[in-house]
Amino acid sequence: FPDHELIVESICRKIGFTQISISSALMPMVKLVPRGQTACVDAYLTPLILDYVSGFSKGFDENFEKVKVTFMMSDGGMCPVAKFRGYKAILIGPAGGVVGYAETTYDTSTKQPVIGFDMGGTSTDVSRFAGKYEHVFDTMVAGVTIQAPQLNITTVAAGGGSRLFFRSGMFVVGPESAGAHPGPVCYRKGGPLAITDANLFLGRVSPQFFPKIFGKDENQPLDEDRVRSAFVEMTTSINSFLCENELPKMTEDEVAYGFIKVANESMCRPIRAITEAKGYAAKQHILSCFGGAGGQHACSIARSLGIRRVFVHRFAGILSAYGLGLANLVVDQQEPCAETYTEEDEEGEGMKKVYHRLQGLVDSVRSSLLSSGFSGEGIRVETYMNLRYEGTDTSIMTSYDDTDVDHDNNNDDANRANRKGDKNDHIKGDYARSFRHKHKREFGFTLHGRKIQIDDIRVRATARGSPLLSISLPPSSHPPSPSDHSFVYFEREGRVKTPVYLLSNLAGGDEIKGPALIIDQTSTIVIDPFCLARITPTG
Repeated sequence: FPDHELIVESICRKIGFTQISISSALMPMVKLVPRGQTACVDAYLTPLILDYVSGFSKGFDENFEKVKVTFMMSDGGMCPVAKFRGYKAILIGPAGGVVGYAETTYDTSTKQPVIGFDMGGTSTDVSRFAGKYEHVFDTMVAGVTIQAPQLNITTVAAGGGSRLFFRSGMFVVGPESAGAHPGPVCYRKGGPLAITDANLFLGRVSPQFFPKIFGKDENQPLDEDRVRSAFVEMTTSINSFLCENELPKMTEDEVAYGFIKVANESMCRPIRAITEAKGYAAKQHILSCFGGAGGQHACSIARSLGIRRVFVHRFAGILSAYGLGLANLVVDQQEPCAETYTEEDEEGEGMKKVYHRLQGLVDSVRSSLLSSGFSGEGIRVETYMNLRYEGTDTSIMTSYDDTDVDHDNNNDDANRANRKGDKNDHIKGDYARSFRHKHKREFGFTLHGRKIQIDDIRVRATARGSPLLSISLPPSSHPPSPSDHSFVYFEREGRVKTPVYLLSNLAGGDEIKGPALIIDQTSTIVIDPFCLARITPTG
């Protein structure tokens, strides 16, 4: 099917075009319209990226071409700079965060799944990791459908810069953002009230531990006085409405915390969408909080979802950047298939043809990584079939050794048995069983007796990047001592004198009972009453 596009490409090159995006080369999948839109996105973004790379490389000496430069892709993998394309760059920032928490939080011995909660300045990104990265292949970005493997990341417009409104008797947070300029009120640039202001007003952010980079000359601390005045003004307006409707008045603390509760619920909804809406119990996960504002909301989010354990990495404020250094080099190839999956005849001509094509993709991706200097032992290959029930249009990318299937049904021995035998056996397996399990979990039903169609086949090969080296902190020899105290507001307790600890002063094994604040150079962690914080032996 790519012949007509190749003819047009040849004509365009003869005319003089240098940047040509071909949909069949970018994403060889069924569905013409999304593939075409993806090609348009790539045609727009790739020249901009190439210009950036060119400018970046000119800053180095003549030996730059000998240095291995890789870029993060939206699917959580790295690729050589020469192969980086615009359509792969849509979610590279959040993707780094997913890799960061997956590599630092997920425990392969317990296999307890993890929810990633990345709260930044303008938005919050949530995702799930259960031993494998969850990918989606059709995503809507700015009204355009992009057909490309991307990490399954859900974004909600609630972050530290989300603006606060009182409309028609309702507390509203976002989606408008104060941005970095002018920023929230506390930035001293005439900005509007935002979530960061609410946290500052409630004592959950300590100005004395913040860098003095605000104001016109960028040399002043956060402005508590202006924030206090802004909340007094807003509370007066709210109480006027409440009096008119014969409702009890609210204090400034209650108003500020009301906005925090609205923001927390806005951020819980996408977490429920990626867990409970797909058949997973949120309470059975670990909540990995990161981003500049994640630690301030961690305990409240966990309590709303019934999660008992929260993990906040030492580099939580910069975990997305940290994840870039931990990502693997990835080669991902796929092609359309249009065959029927015949479970009763695995050795039939149809399935032999499918497995033969899968093996060809396996050989291709392995060869690509081997030519990049990786050893065969360090390369991991995963094979997938994009399956759907005949007569439906909802396909699911399925691996034969789906993590959830193995964990729930102890199918490891069967999968190992499937991998024994001839050359193709390591790609053979019960893809149909995995598909039915995932379909039942997500949609709640199985179409018994219905044929299964193979829309596409896919192979993803990874070569290990920088290893994660663990460190050990010296054990604690005495109870931790607070560096300061702050009066912090909590919903039930009101204003409470709360100890403030510096993370750099804490040792492995230290335990801190809430309420408390733990402050690092890039983030603040709020420990709610009746919660317990424990510093891990590795910090």
